[in-house]
Amino acid sequence: MQDKQIKGLVVFDCDSTLSQIEGVDELAGLKGPAVKQAVEKQTNAAMAGEIAIKDVFKARMDVIRPSLADCQNIGKLYIKHIEPTAKETIEELQRMGFTVAILSGGFYPVIQPLADFLKISIIEAVPLFFNKDGSYSGFDEEYPTTRNGGKTEIIEALKNSLNPPKTIMVGDGISDLETKDAVNLFVGFGKFAERSTVKQKADEYIYSLAEIIPLLKKMA
Repeated sequence: MQDKQIKGLVVFDCDSTLSQIEGVDELAGLKGPAVKQAVEKQTNAAMAGEIAIKDVFKARMDVIRPSLADCQNIGKLYIKHIEPTAKETIEELQRMGFTVAILSGGFYPVIQPLADFLKISIIEAVPLFFNKDGSYSGFDEEYPTTRNGGKTEIIEALKNSLNPPKTIMVGDGISDLETKDAVNLFVGFGKFAERSTVKQKADEYIYSLAEIIPLLKKMA
């Protein structure tokens, strides 16, 4: 538990939320258009809740097998395609006393550059492993966000660690929506990917991250 009480915890999904891109799809694109198309189809089906995340996670990675250099290149794309109001929104949240975290089914080494750019120190994303030459050697198959319900597990762990008086989750996909019962406010995000189930079941639904600030002020 922290010595100093925080005002609250705001947790952001990364892909199609903090940034327009889906990192796994962009990594697939480095292997050619056919691979990208196949992976995009699987990603969209998983985020729409049509198939289980765990069923597609390893299959996608076995095909993509991203190198460290691939991850670094796609990491730059996250920043290039950042949500237009993300930086100023996060700066304002931090000024207000909120702790901000990224919670993603994407990959830690790919997301870290964006997190650094946004000055977010809490990154919960899937670790990747590389050989000495930078070639791909695998991912942490036990990491919670490789399966449905995993984001809720991490939210609960963050709440236990940080003891926030309120917790807010912001995201576009089914894996984000699964956290709804574990948070005080679930905010669906539709600027880059509008998913009907998320829109219907979210407590609030927004199309710009800047809209979070008035929502939180209304909660106060």
